[in-house]
Amino acid sequence: MPAAIIIPPTQTAITQHEGGMLKVAQGVPIAEAGPGWLLVRNETVALNPCDFKMAARFPTPGLLDGVDFAGTVIDAGPDSSSGFHVGDRVFGCVPGNKQDDPESGSFCEFVKVEAIYAWKIPEDMSFETASALCAACIVTIGLTMHQCFKMEVTRGRLPDGRPRGTVLVYGGSSSVGLVAIQLLKICGYEILTTCSPRNFDLVKQYGADVVFDYHSPTCAADIKKYTKNALKYVIDPFGEVNTLTLCYKAIGRAGGIYCALEQYQESLCTRRTVKHHFIMGPSVSGRGVVLPEPYGVAPDPELHEWSKEFYRVVQVLVDDGSLKSLPIQRLPGRFEGILKGLDILKNKQVSGAKLIVSLA
Repeated sequence: MPAAIIIPPTQTAITQHEGGMLKVAQGVPIAEAGPGWLLVRNETVALNPCDFKMAARFPTPGLLDGVDFAGTVIDAGPDSSSGFHVGDRVFGCVPGNKQDDPESGSFCEFVKVEAIYAWKIPEDMSFETASALCAACIVTIGLTMHQCFKMEVTRGRLPDGRPRGTVLVYGGSSSVGLVAIQLLKICGYEILTTCSPRNFDLVKQYGADVVFDYHSPTCAADIKKYTKNALKYVIDPFGEVNTLTLCYKAIGRAGGIYCALEQYQESLCTRRTVKHHFIMGPSVSGRGVVLPEPYGVAPDPELHEWSKEFYRVVQVLVDDGSLKSLPIQRLPGRFEGILKGLDILKNKQVSGAKLIVSLA
């Protein structure tokens, strides 16, 4: 390691306290980069609803919070085969509030990340812009395509020019919605989405083909009419009673697949022809998620192998500009800014933008 890079013994971070309360903490130990791992000096973080939800649901004092990060590699570990070097600029996401690893989390000055789960930042891209690509959202949508829909993450439509299928993305102006629209569009699908009329232009800029107003009492019926009662694939980022109900009504006569990115009431899933799934982003490594049901996920070696190839595919999409960053809403204040931003998310006071905080 170059002599100019000095890693201090401790850092500032946001950790859980009693009752899942998130606070700024000093003197938090810095993880070491073991074989196959990187230590990254954090420059910017993006905020996600899971950052406050998981701490509230599974309060465990001492755990680190946060998932998304962007920064500079300061230790590439003893394994030189990772493809990363000290000085590389990278972004990605790590599991926050990880029950079996208190060193895992991104709301800290120095992040540890497994090398196979980091993406290099293109030379002409800033840390802020990289964070606004929304790594956690990319991972979640990739998992949704692979596990729920059995879709290949591959470019383009069918050879005859037709779309590979039609997907409804509920709440297209949300961060995960905008990422879903992009990734599915790249892979050749026709994208239907719902949002408020003020965000119609935004979701179309990111690739939505047809947009419906989810405030309209005829929204589900309008989607059914457009799809000729044949819609099969639905992504619901929220899993709330009203969102699930609308999505279920929109699915065609022959049935389909409903995939929620939040836990939902299975008792509402009354159509036998509709399969329903819940995706946990942290399961991408294939090593499982240590949480109570229904959040716990068993280890899956096949998923681990798939995830490595998925990350390689996404790196190409980032390098060639196929994936666009989301509009940025900057928050000042470093770690205090993160806490304020989480309150903004909790109170649903942001739409059509990604909350980004600089830690530099």
